[in-house]
Amino acid sequence: MEIRAGAGGREASLFARELFTMYSRFAAKRGWHLSPINASRSEADGYREVIAEIRGPGAYLMLERESGVHRVQRIPDTEKSGRVHTSTVSVAVLPKARETDMEVKPRDVQIEFFRSSGAGGQNVNKVETAVRIHHVPSGITVTSQESRSQQQNRDRAMEVLRTRLLDTKRQEEKKKMGAERRRQIGTGDRSEKIRTYNFPQDRVTDHRIKKSWHNINSVMEGNIEKIVEAVQQKNLES
Repeated sequence: MEIRAGAGGREASLFARELFTMYSRFAAKRGWHLSPINASRSEADGYREVIAEIRGPGAYLMLERESGVHRVQRIPDTEKSGRVHTSTVSVAVLPKARETDMEVKPRDVQIEFFRSSGAGGQNVNKVETAVRIHHVPSGITVTSQESRSQQQNRDRAMEVLRTRLLDTKRQEEKKKMGAERRRQIGTGDRSEKIRTYNFPQDRVTDHRIKKSWHNINSVMEGNIEKIVEAVQQKNLES
């Protein structure tokens, strides 16, 4: 799972952190194991980006339709006039790629080791355990710094790289579909807005199924079963 702050600056990074907490609690409730791979923290104690692996029975099938743009509408703590701000966060849920799914040739990557850092960029580790891998042909760069071992971070970064390369390949295959077929079934592109979290109205709306739920605080605590299941059910019916 990859969560990235979009439009909205400080508020977007804060909501990215809250979404990560929401999914973490949901995973814990289902007995899944969630392990962070990389986190780029903002000065507001939010996340510019956070990447994590979720392992457990049925995890991908249940979460795959969480991919897309999540929009939040609320009044920031710093807003003195009471104006509602709108921010966005993108979520990507990708199946983990195995070495047999996507080969990465050693000559195609550049590997860099550095010290892991915390919020604001300050170093929090005196040893160069963090790893950054740049895949030259695709231009994709992956960082892993949450593990204490350099080798673990390297292995995890390679896993993320293979997963992104496989996803890119699949997205390219989807684009080859005819225009009429795309019009009929949709692209499933992650740029599409899928859900709005409206705090002033205490409402969460999934735009794909045109359905809303109240008690937004409970949703943010990880109680998203009804939402996830409703989206799954609608997909099965369509």
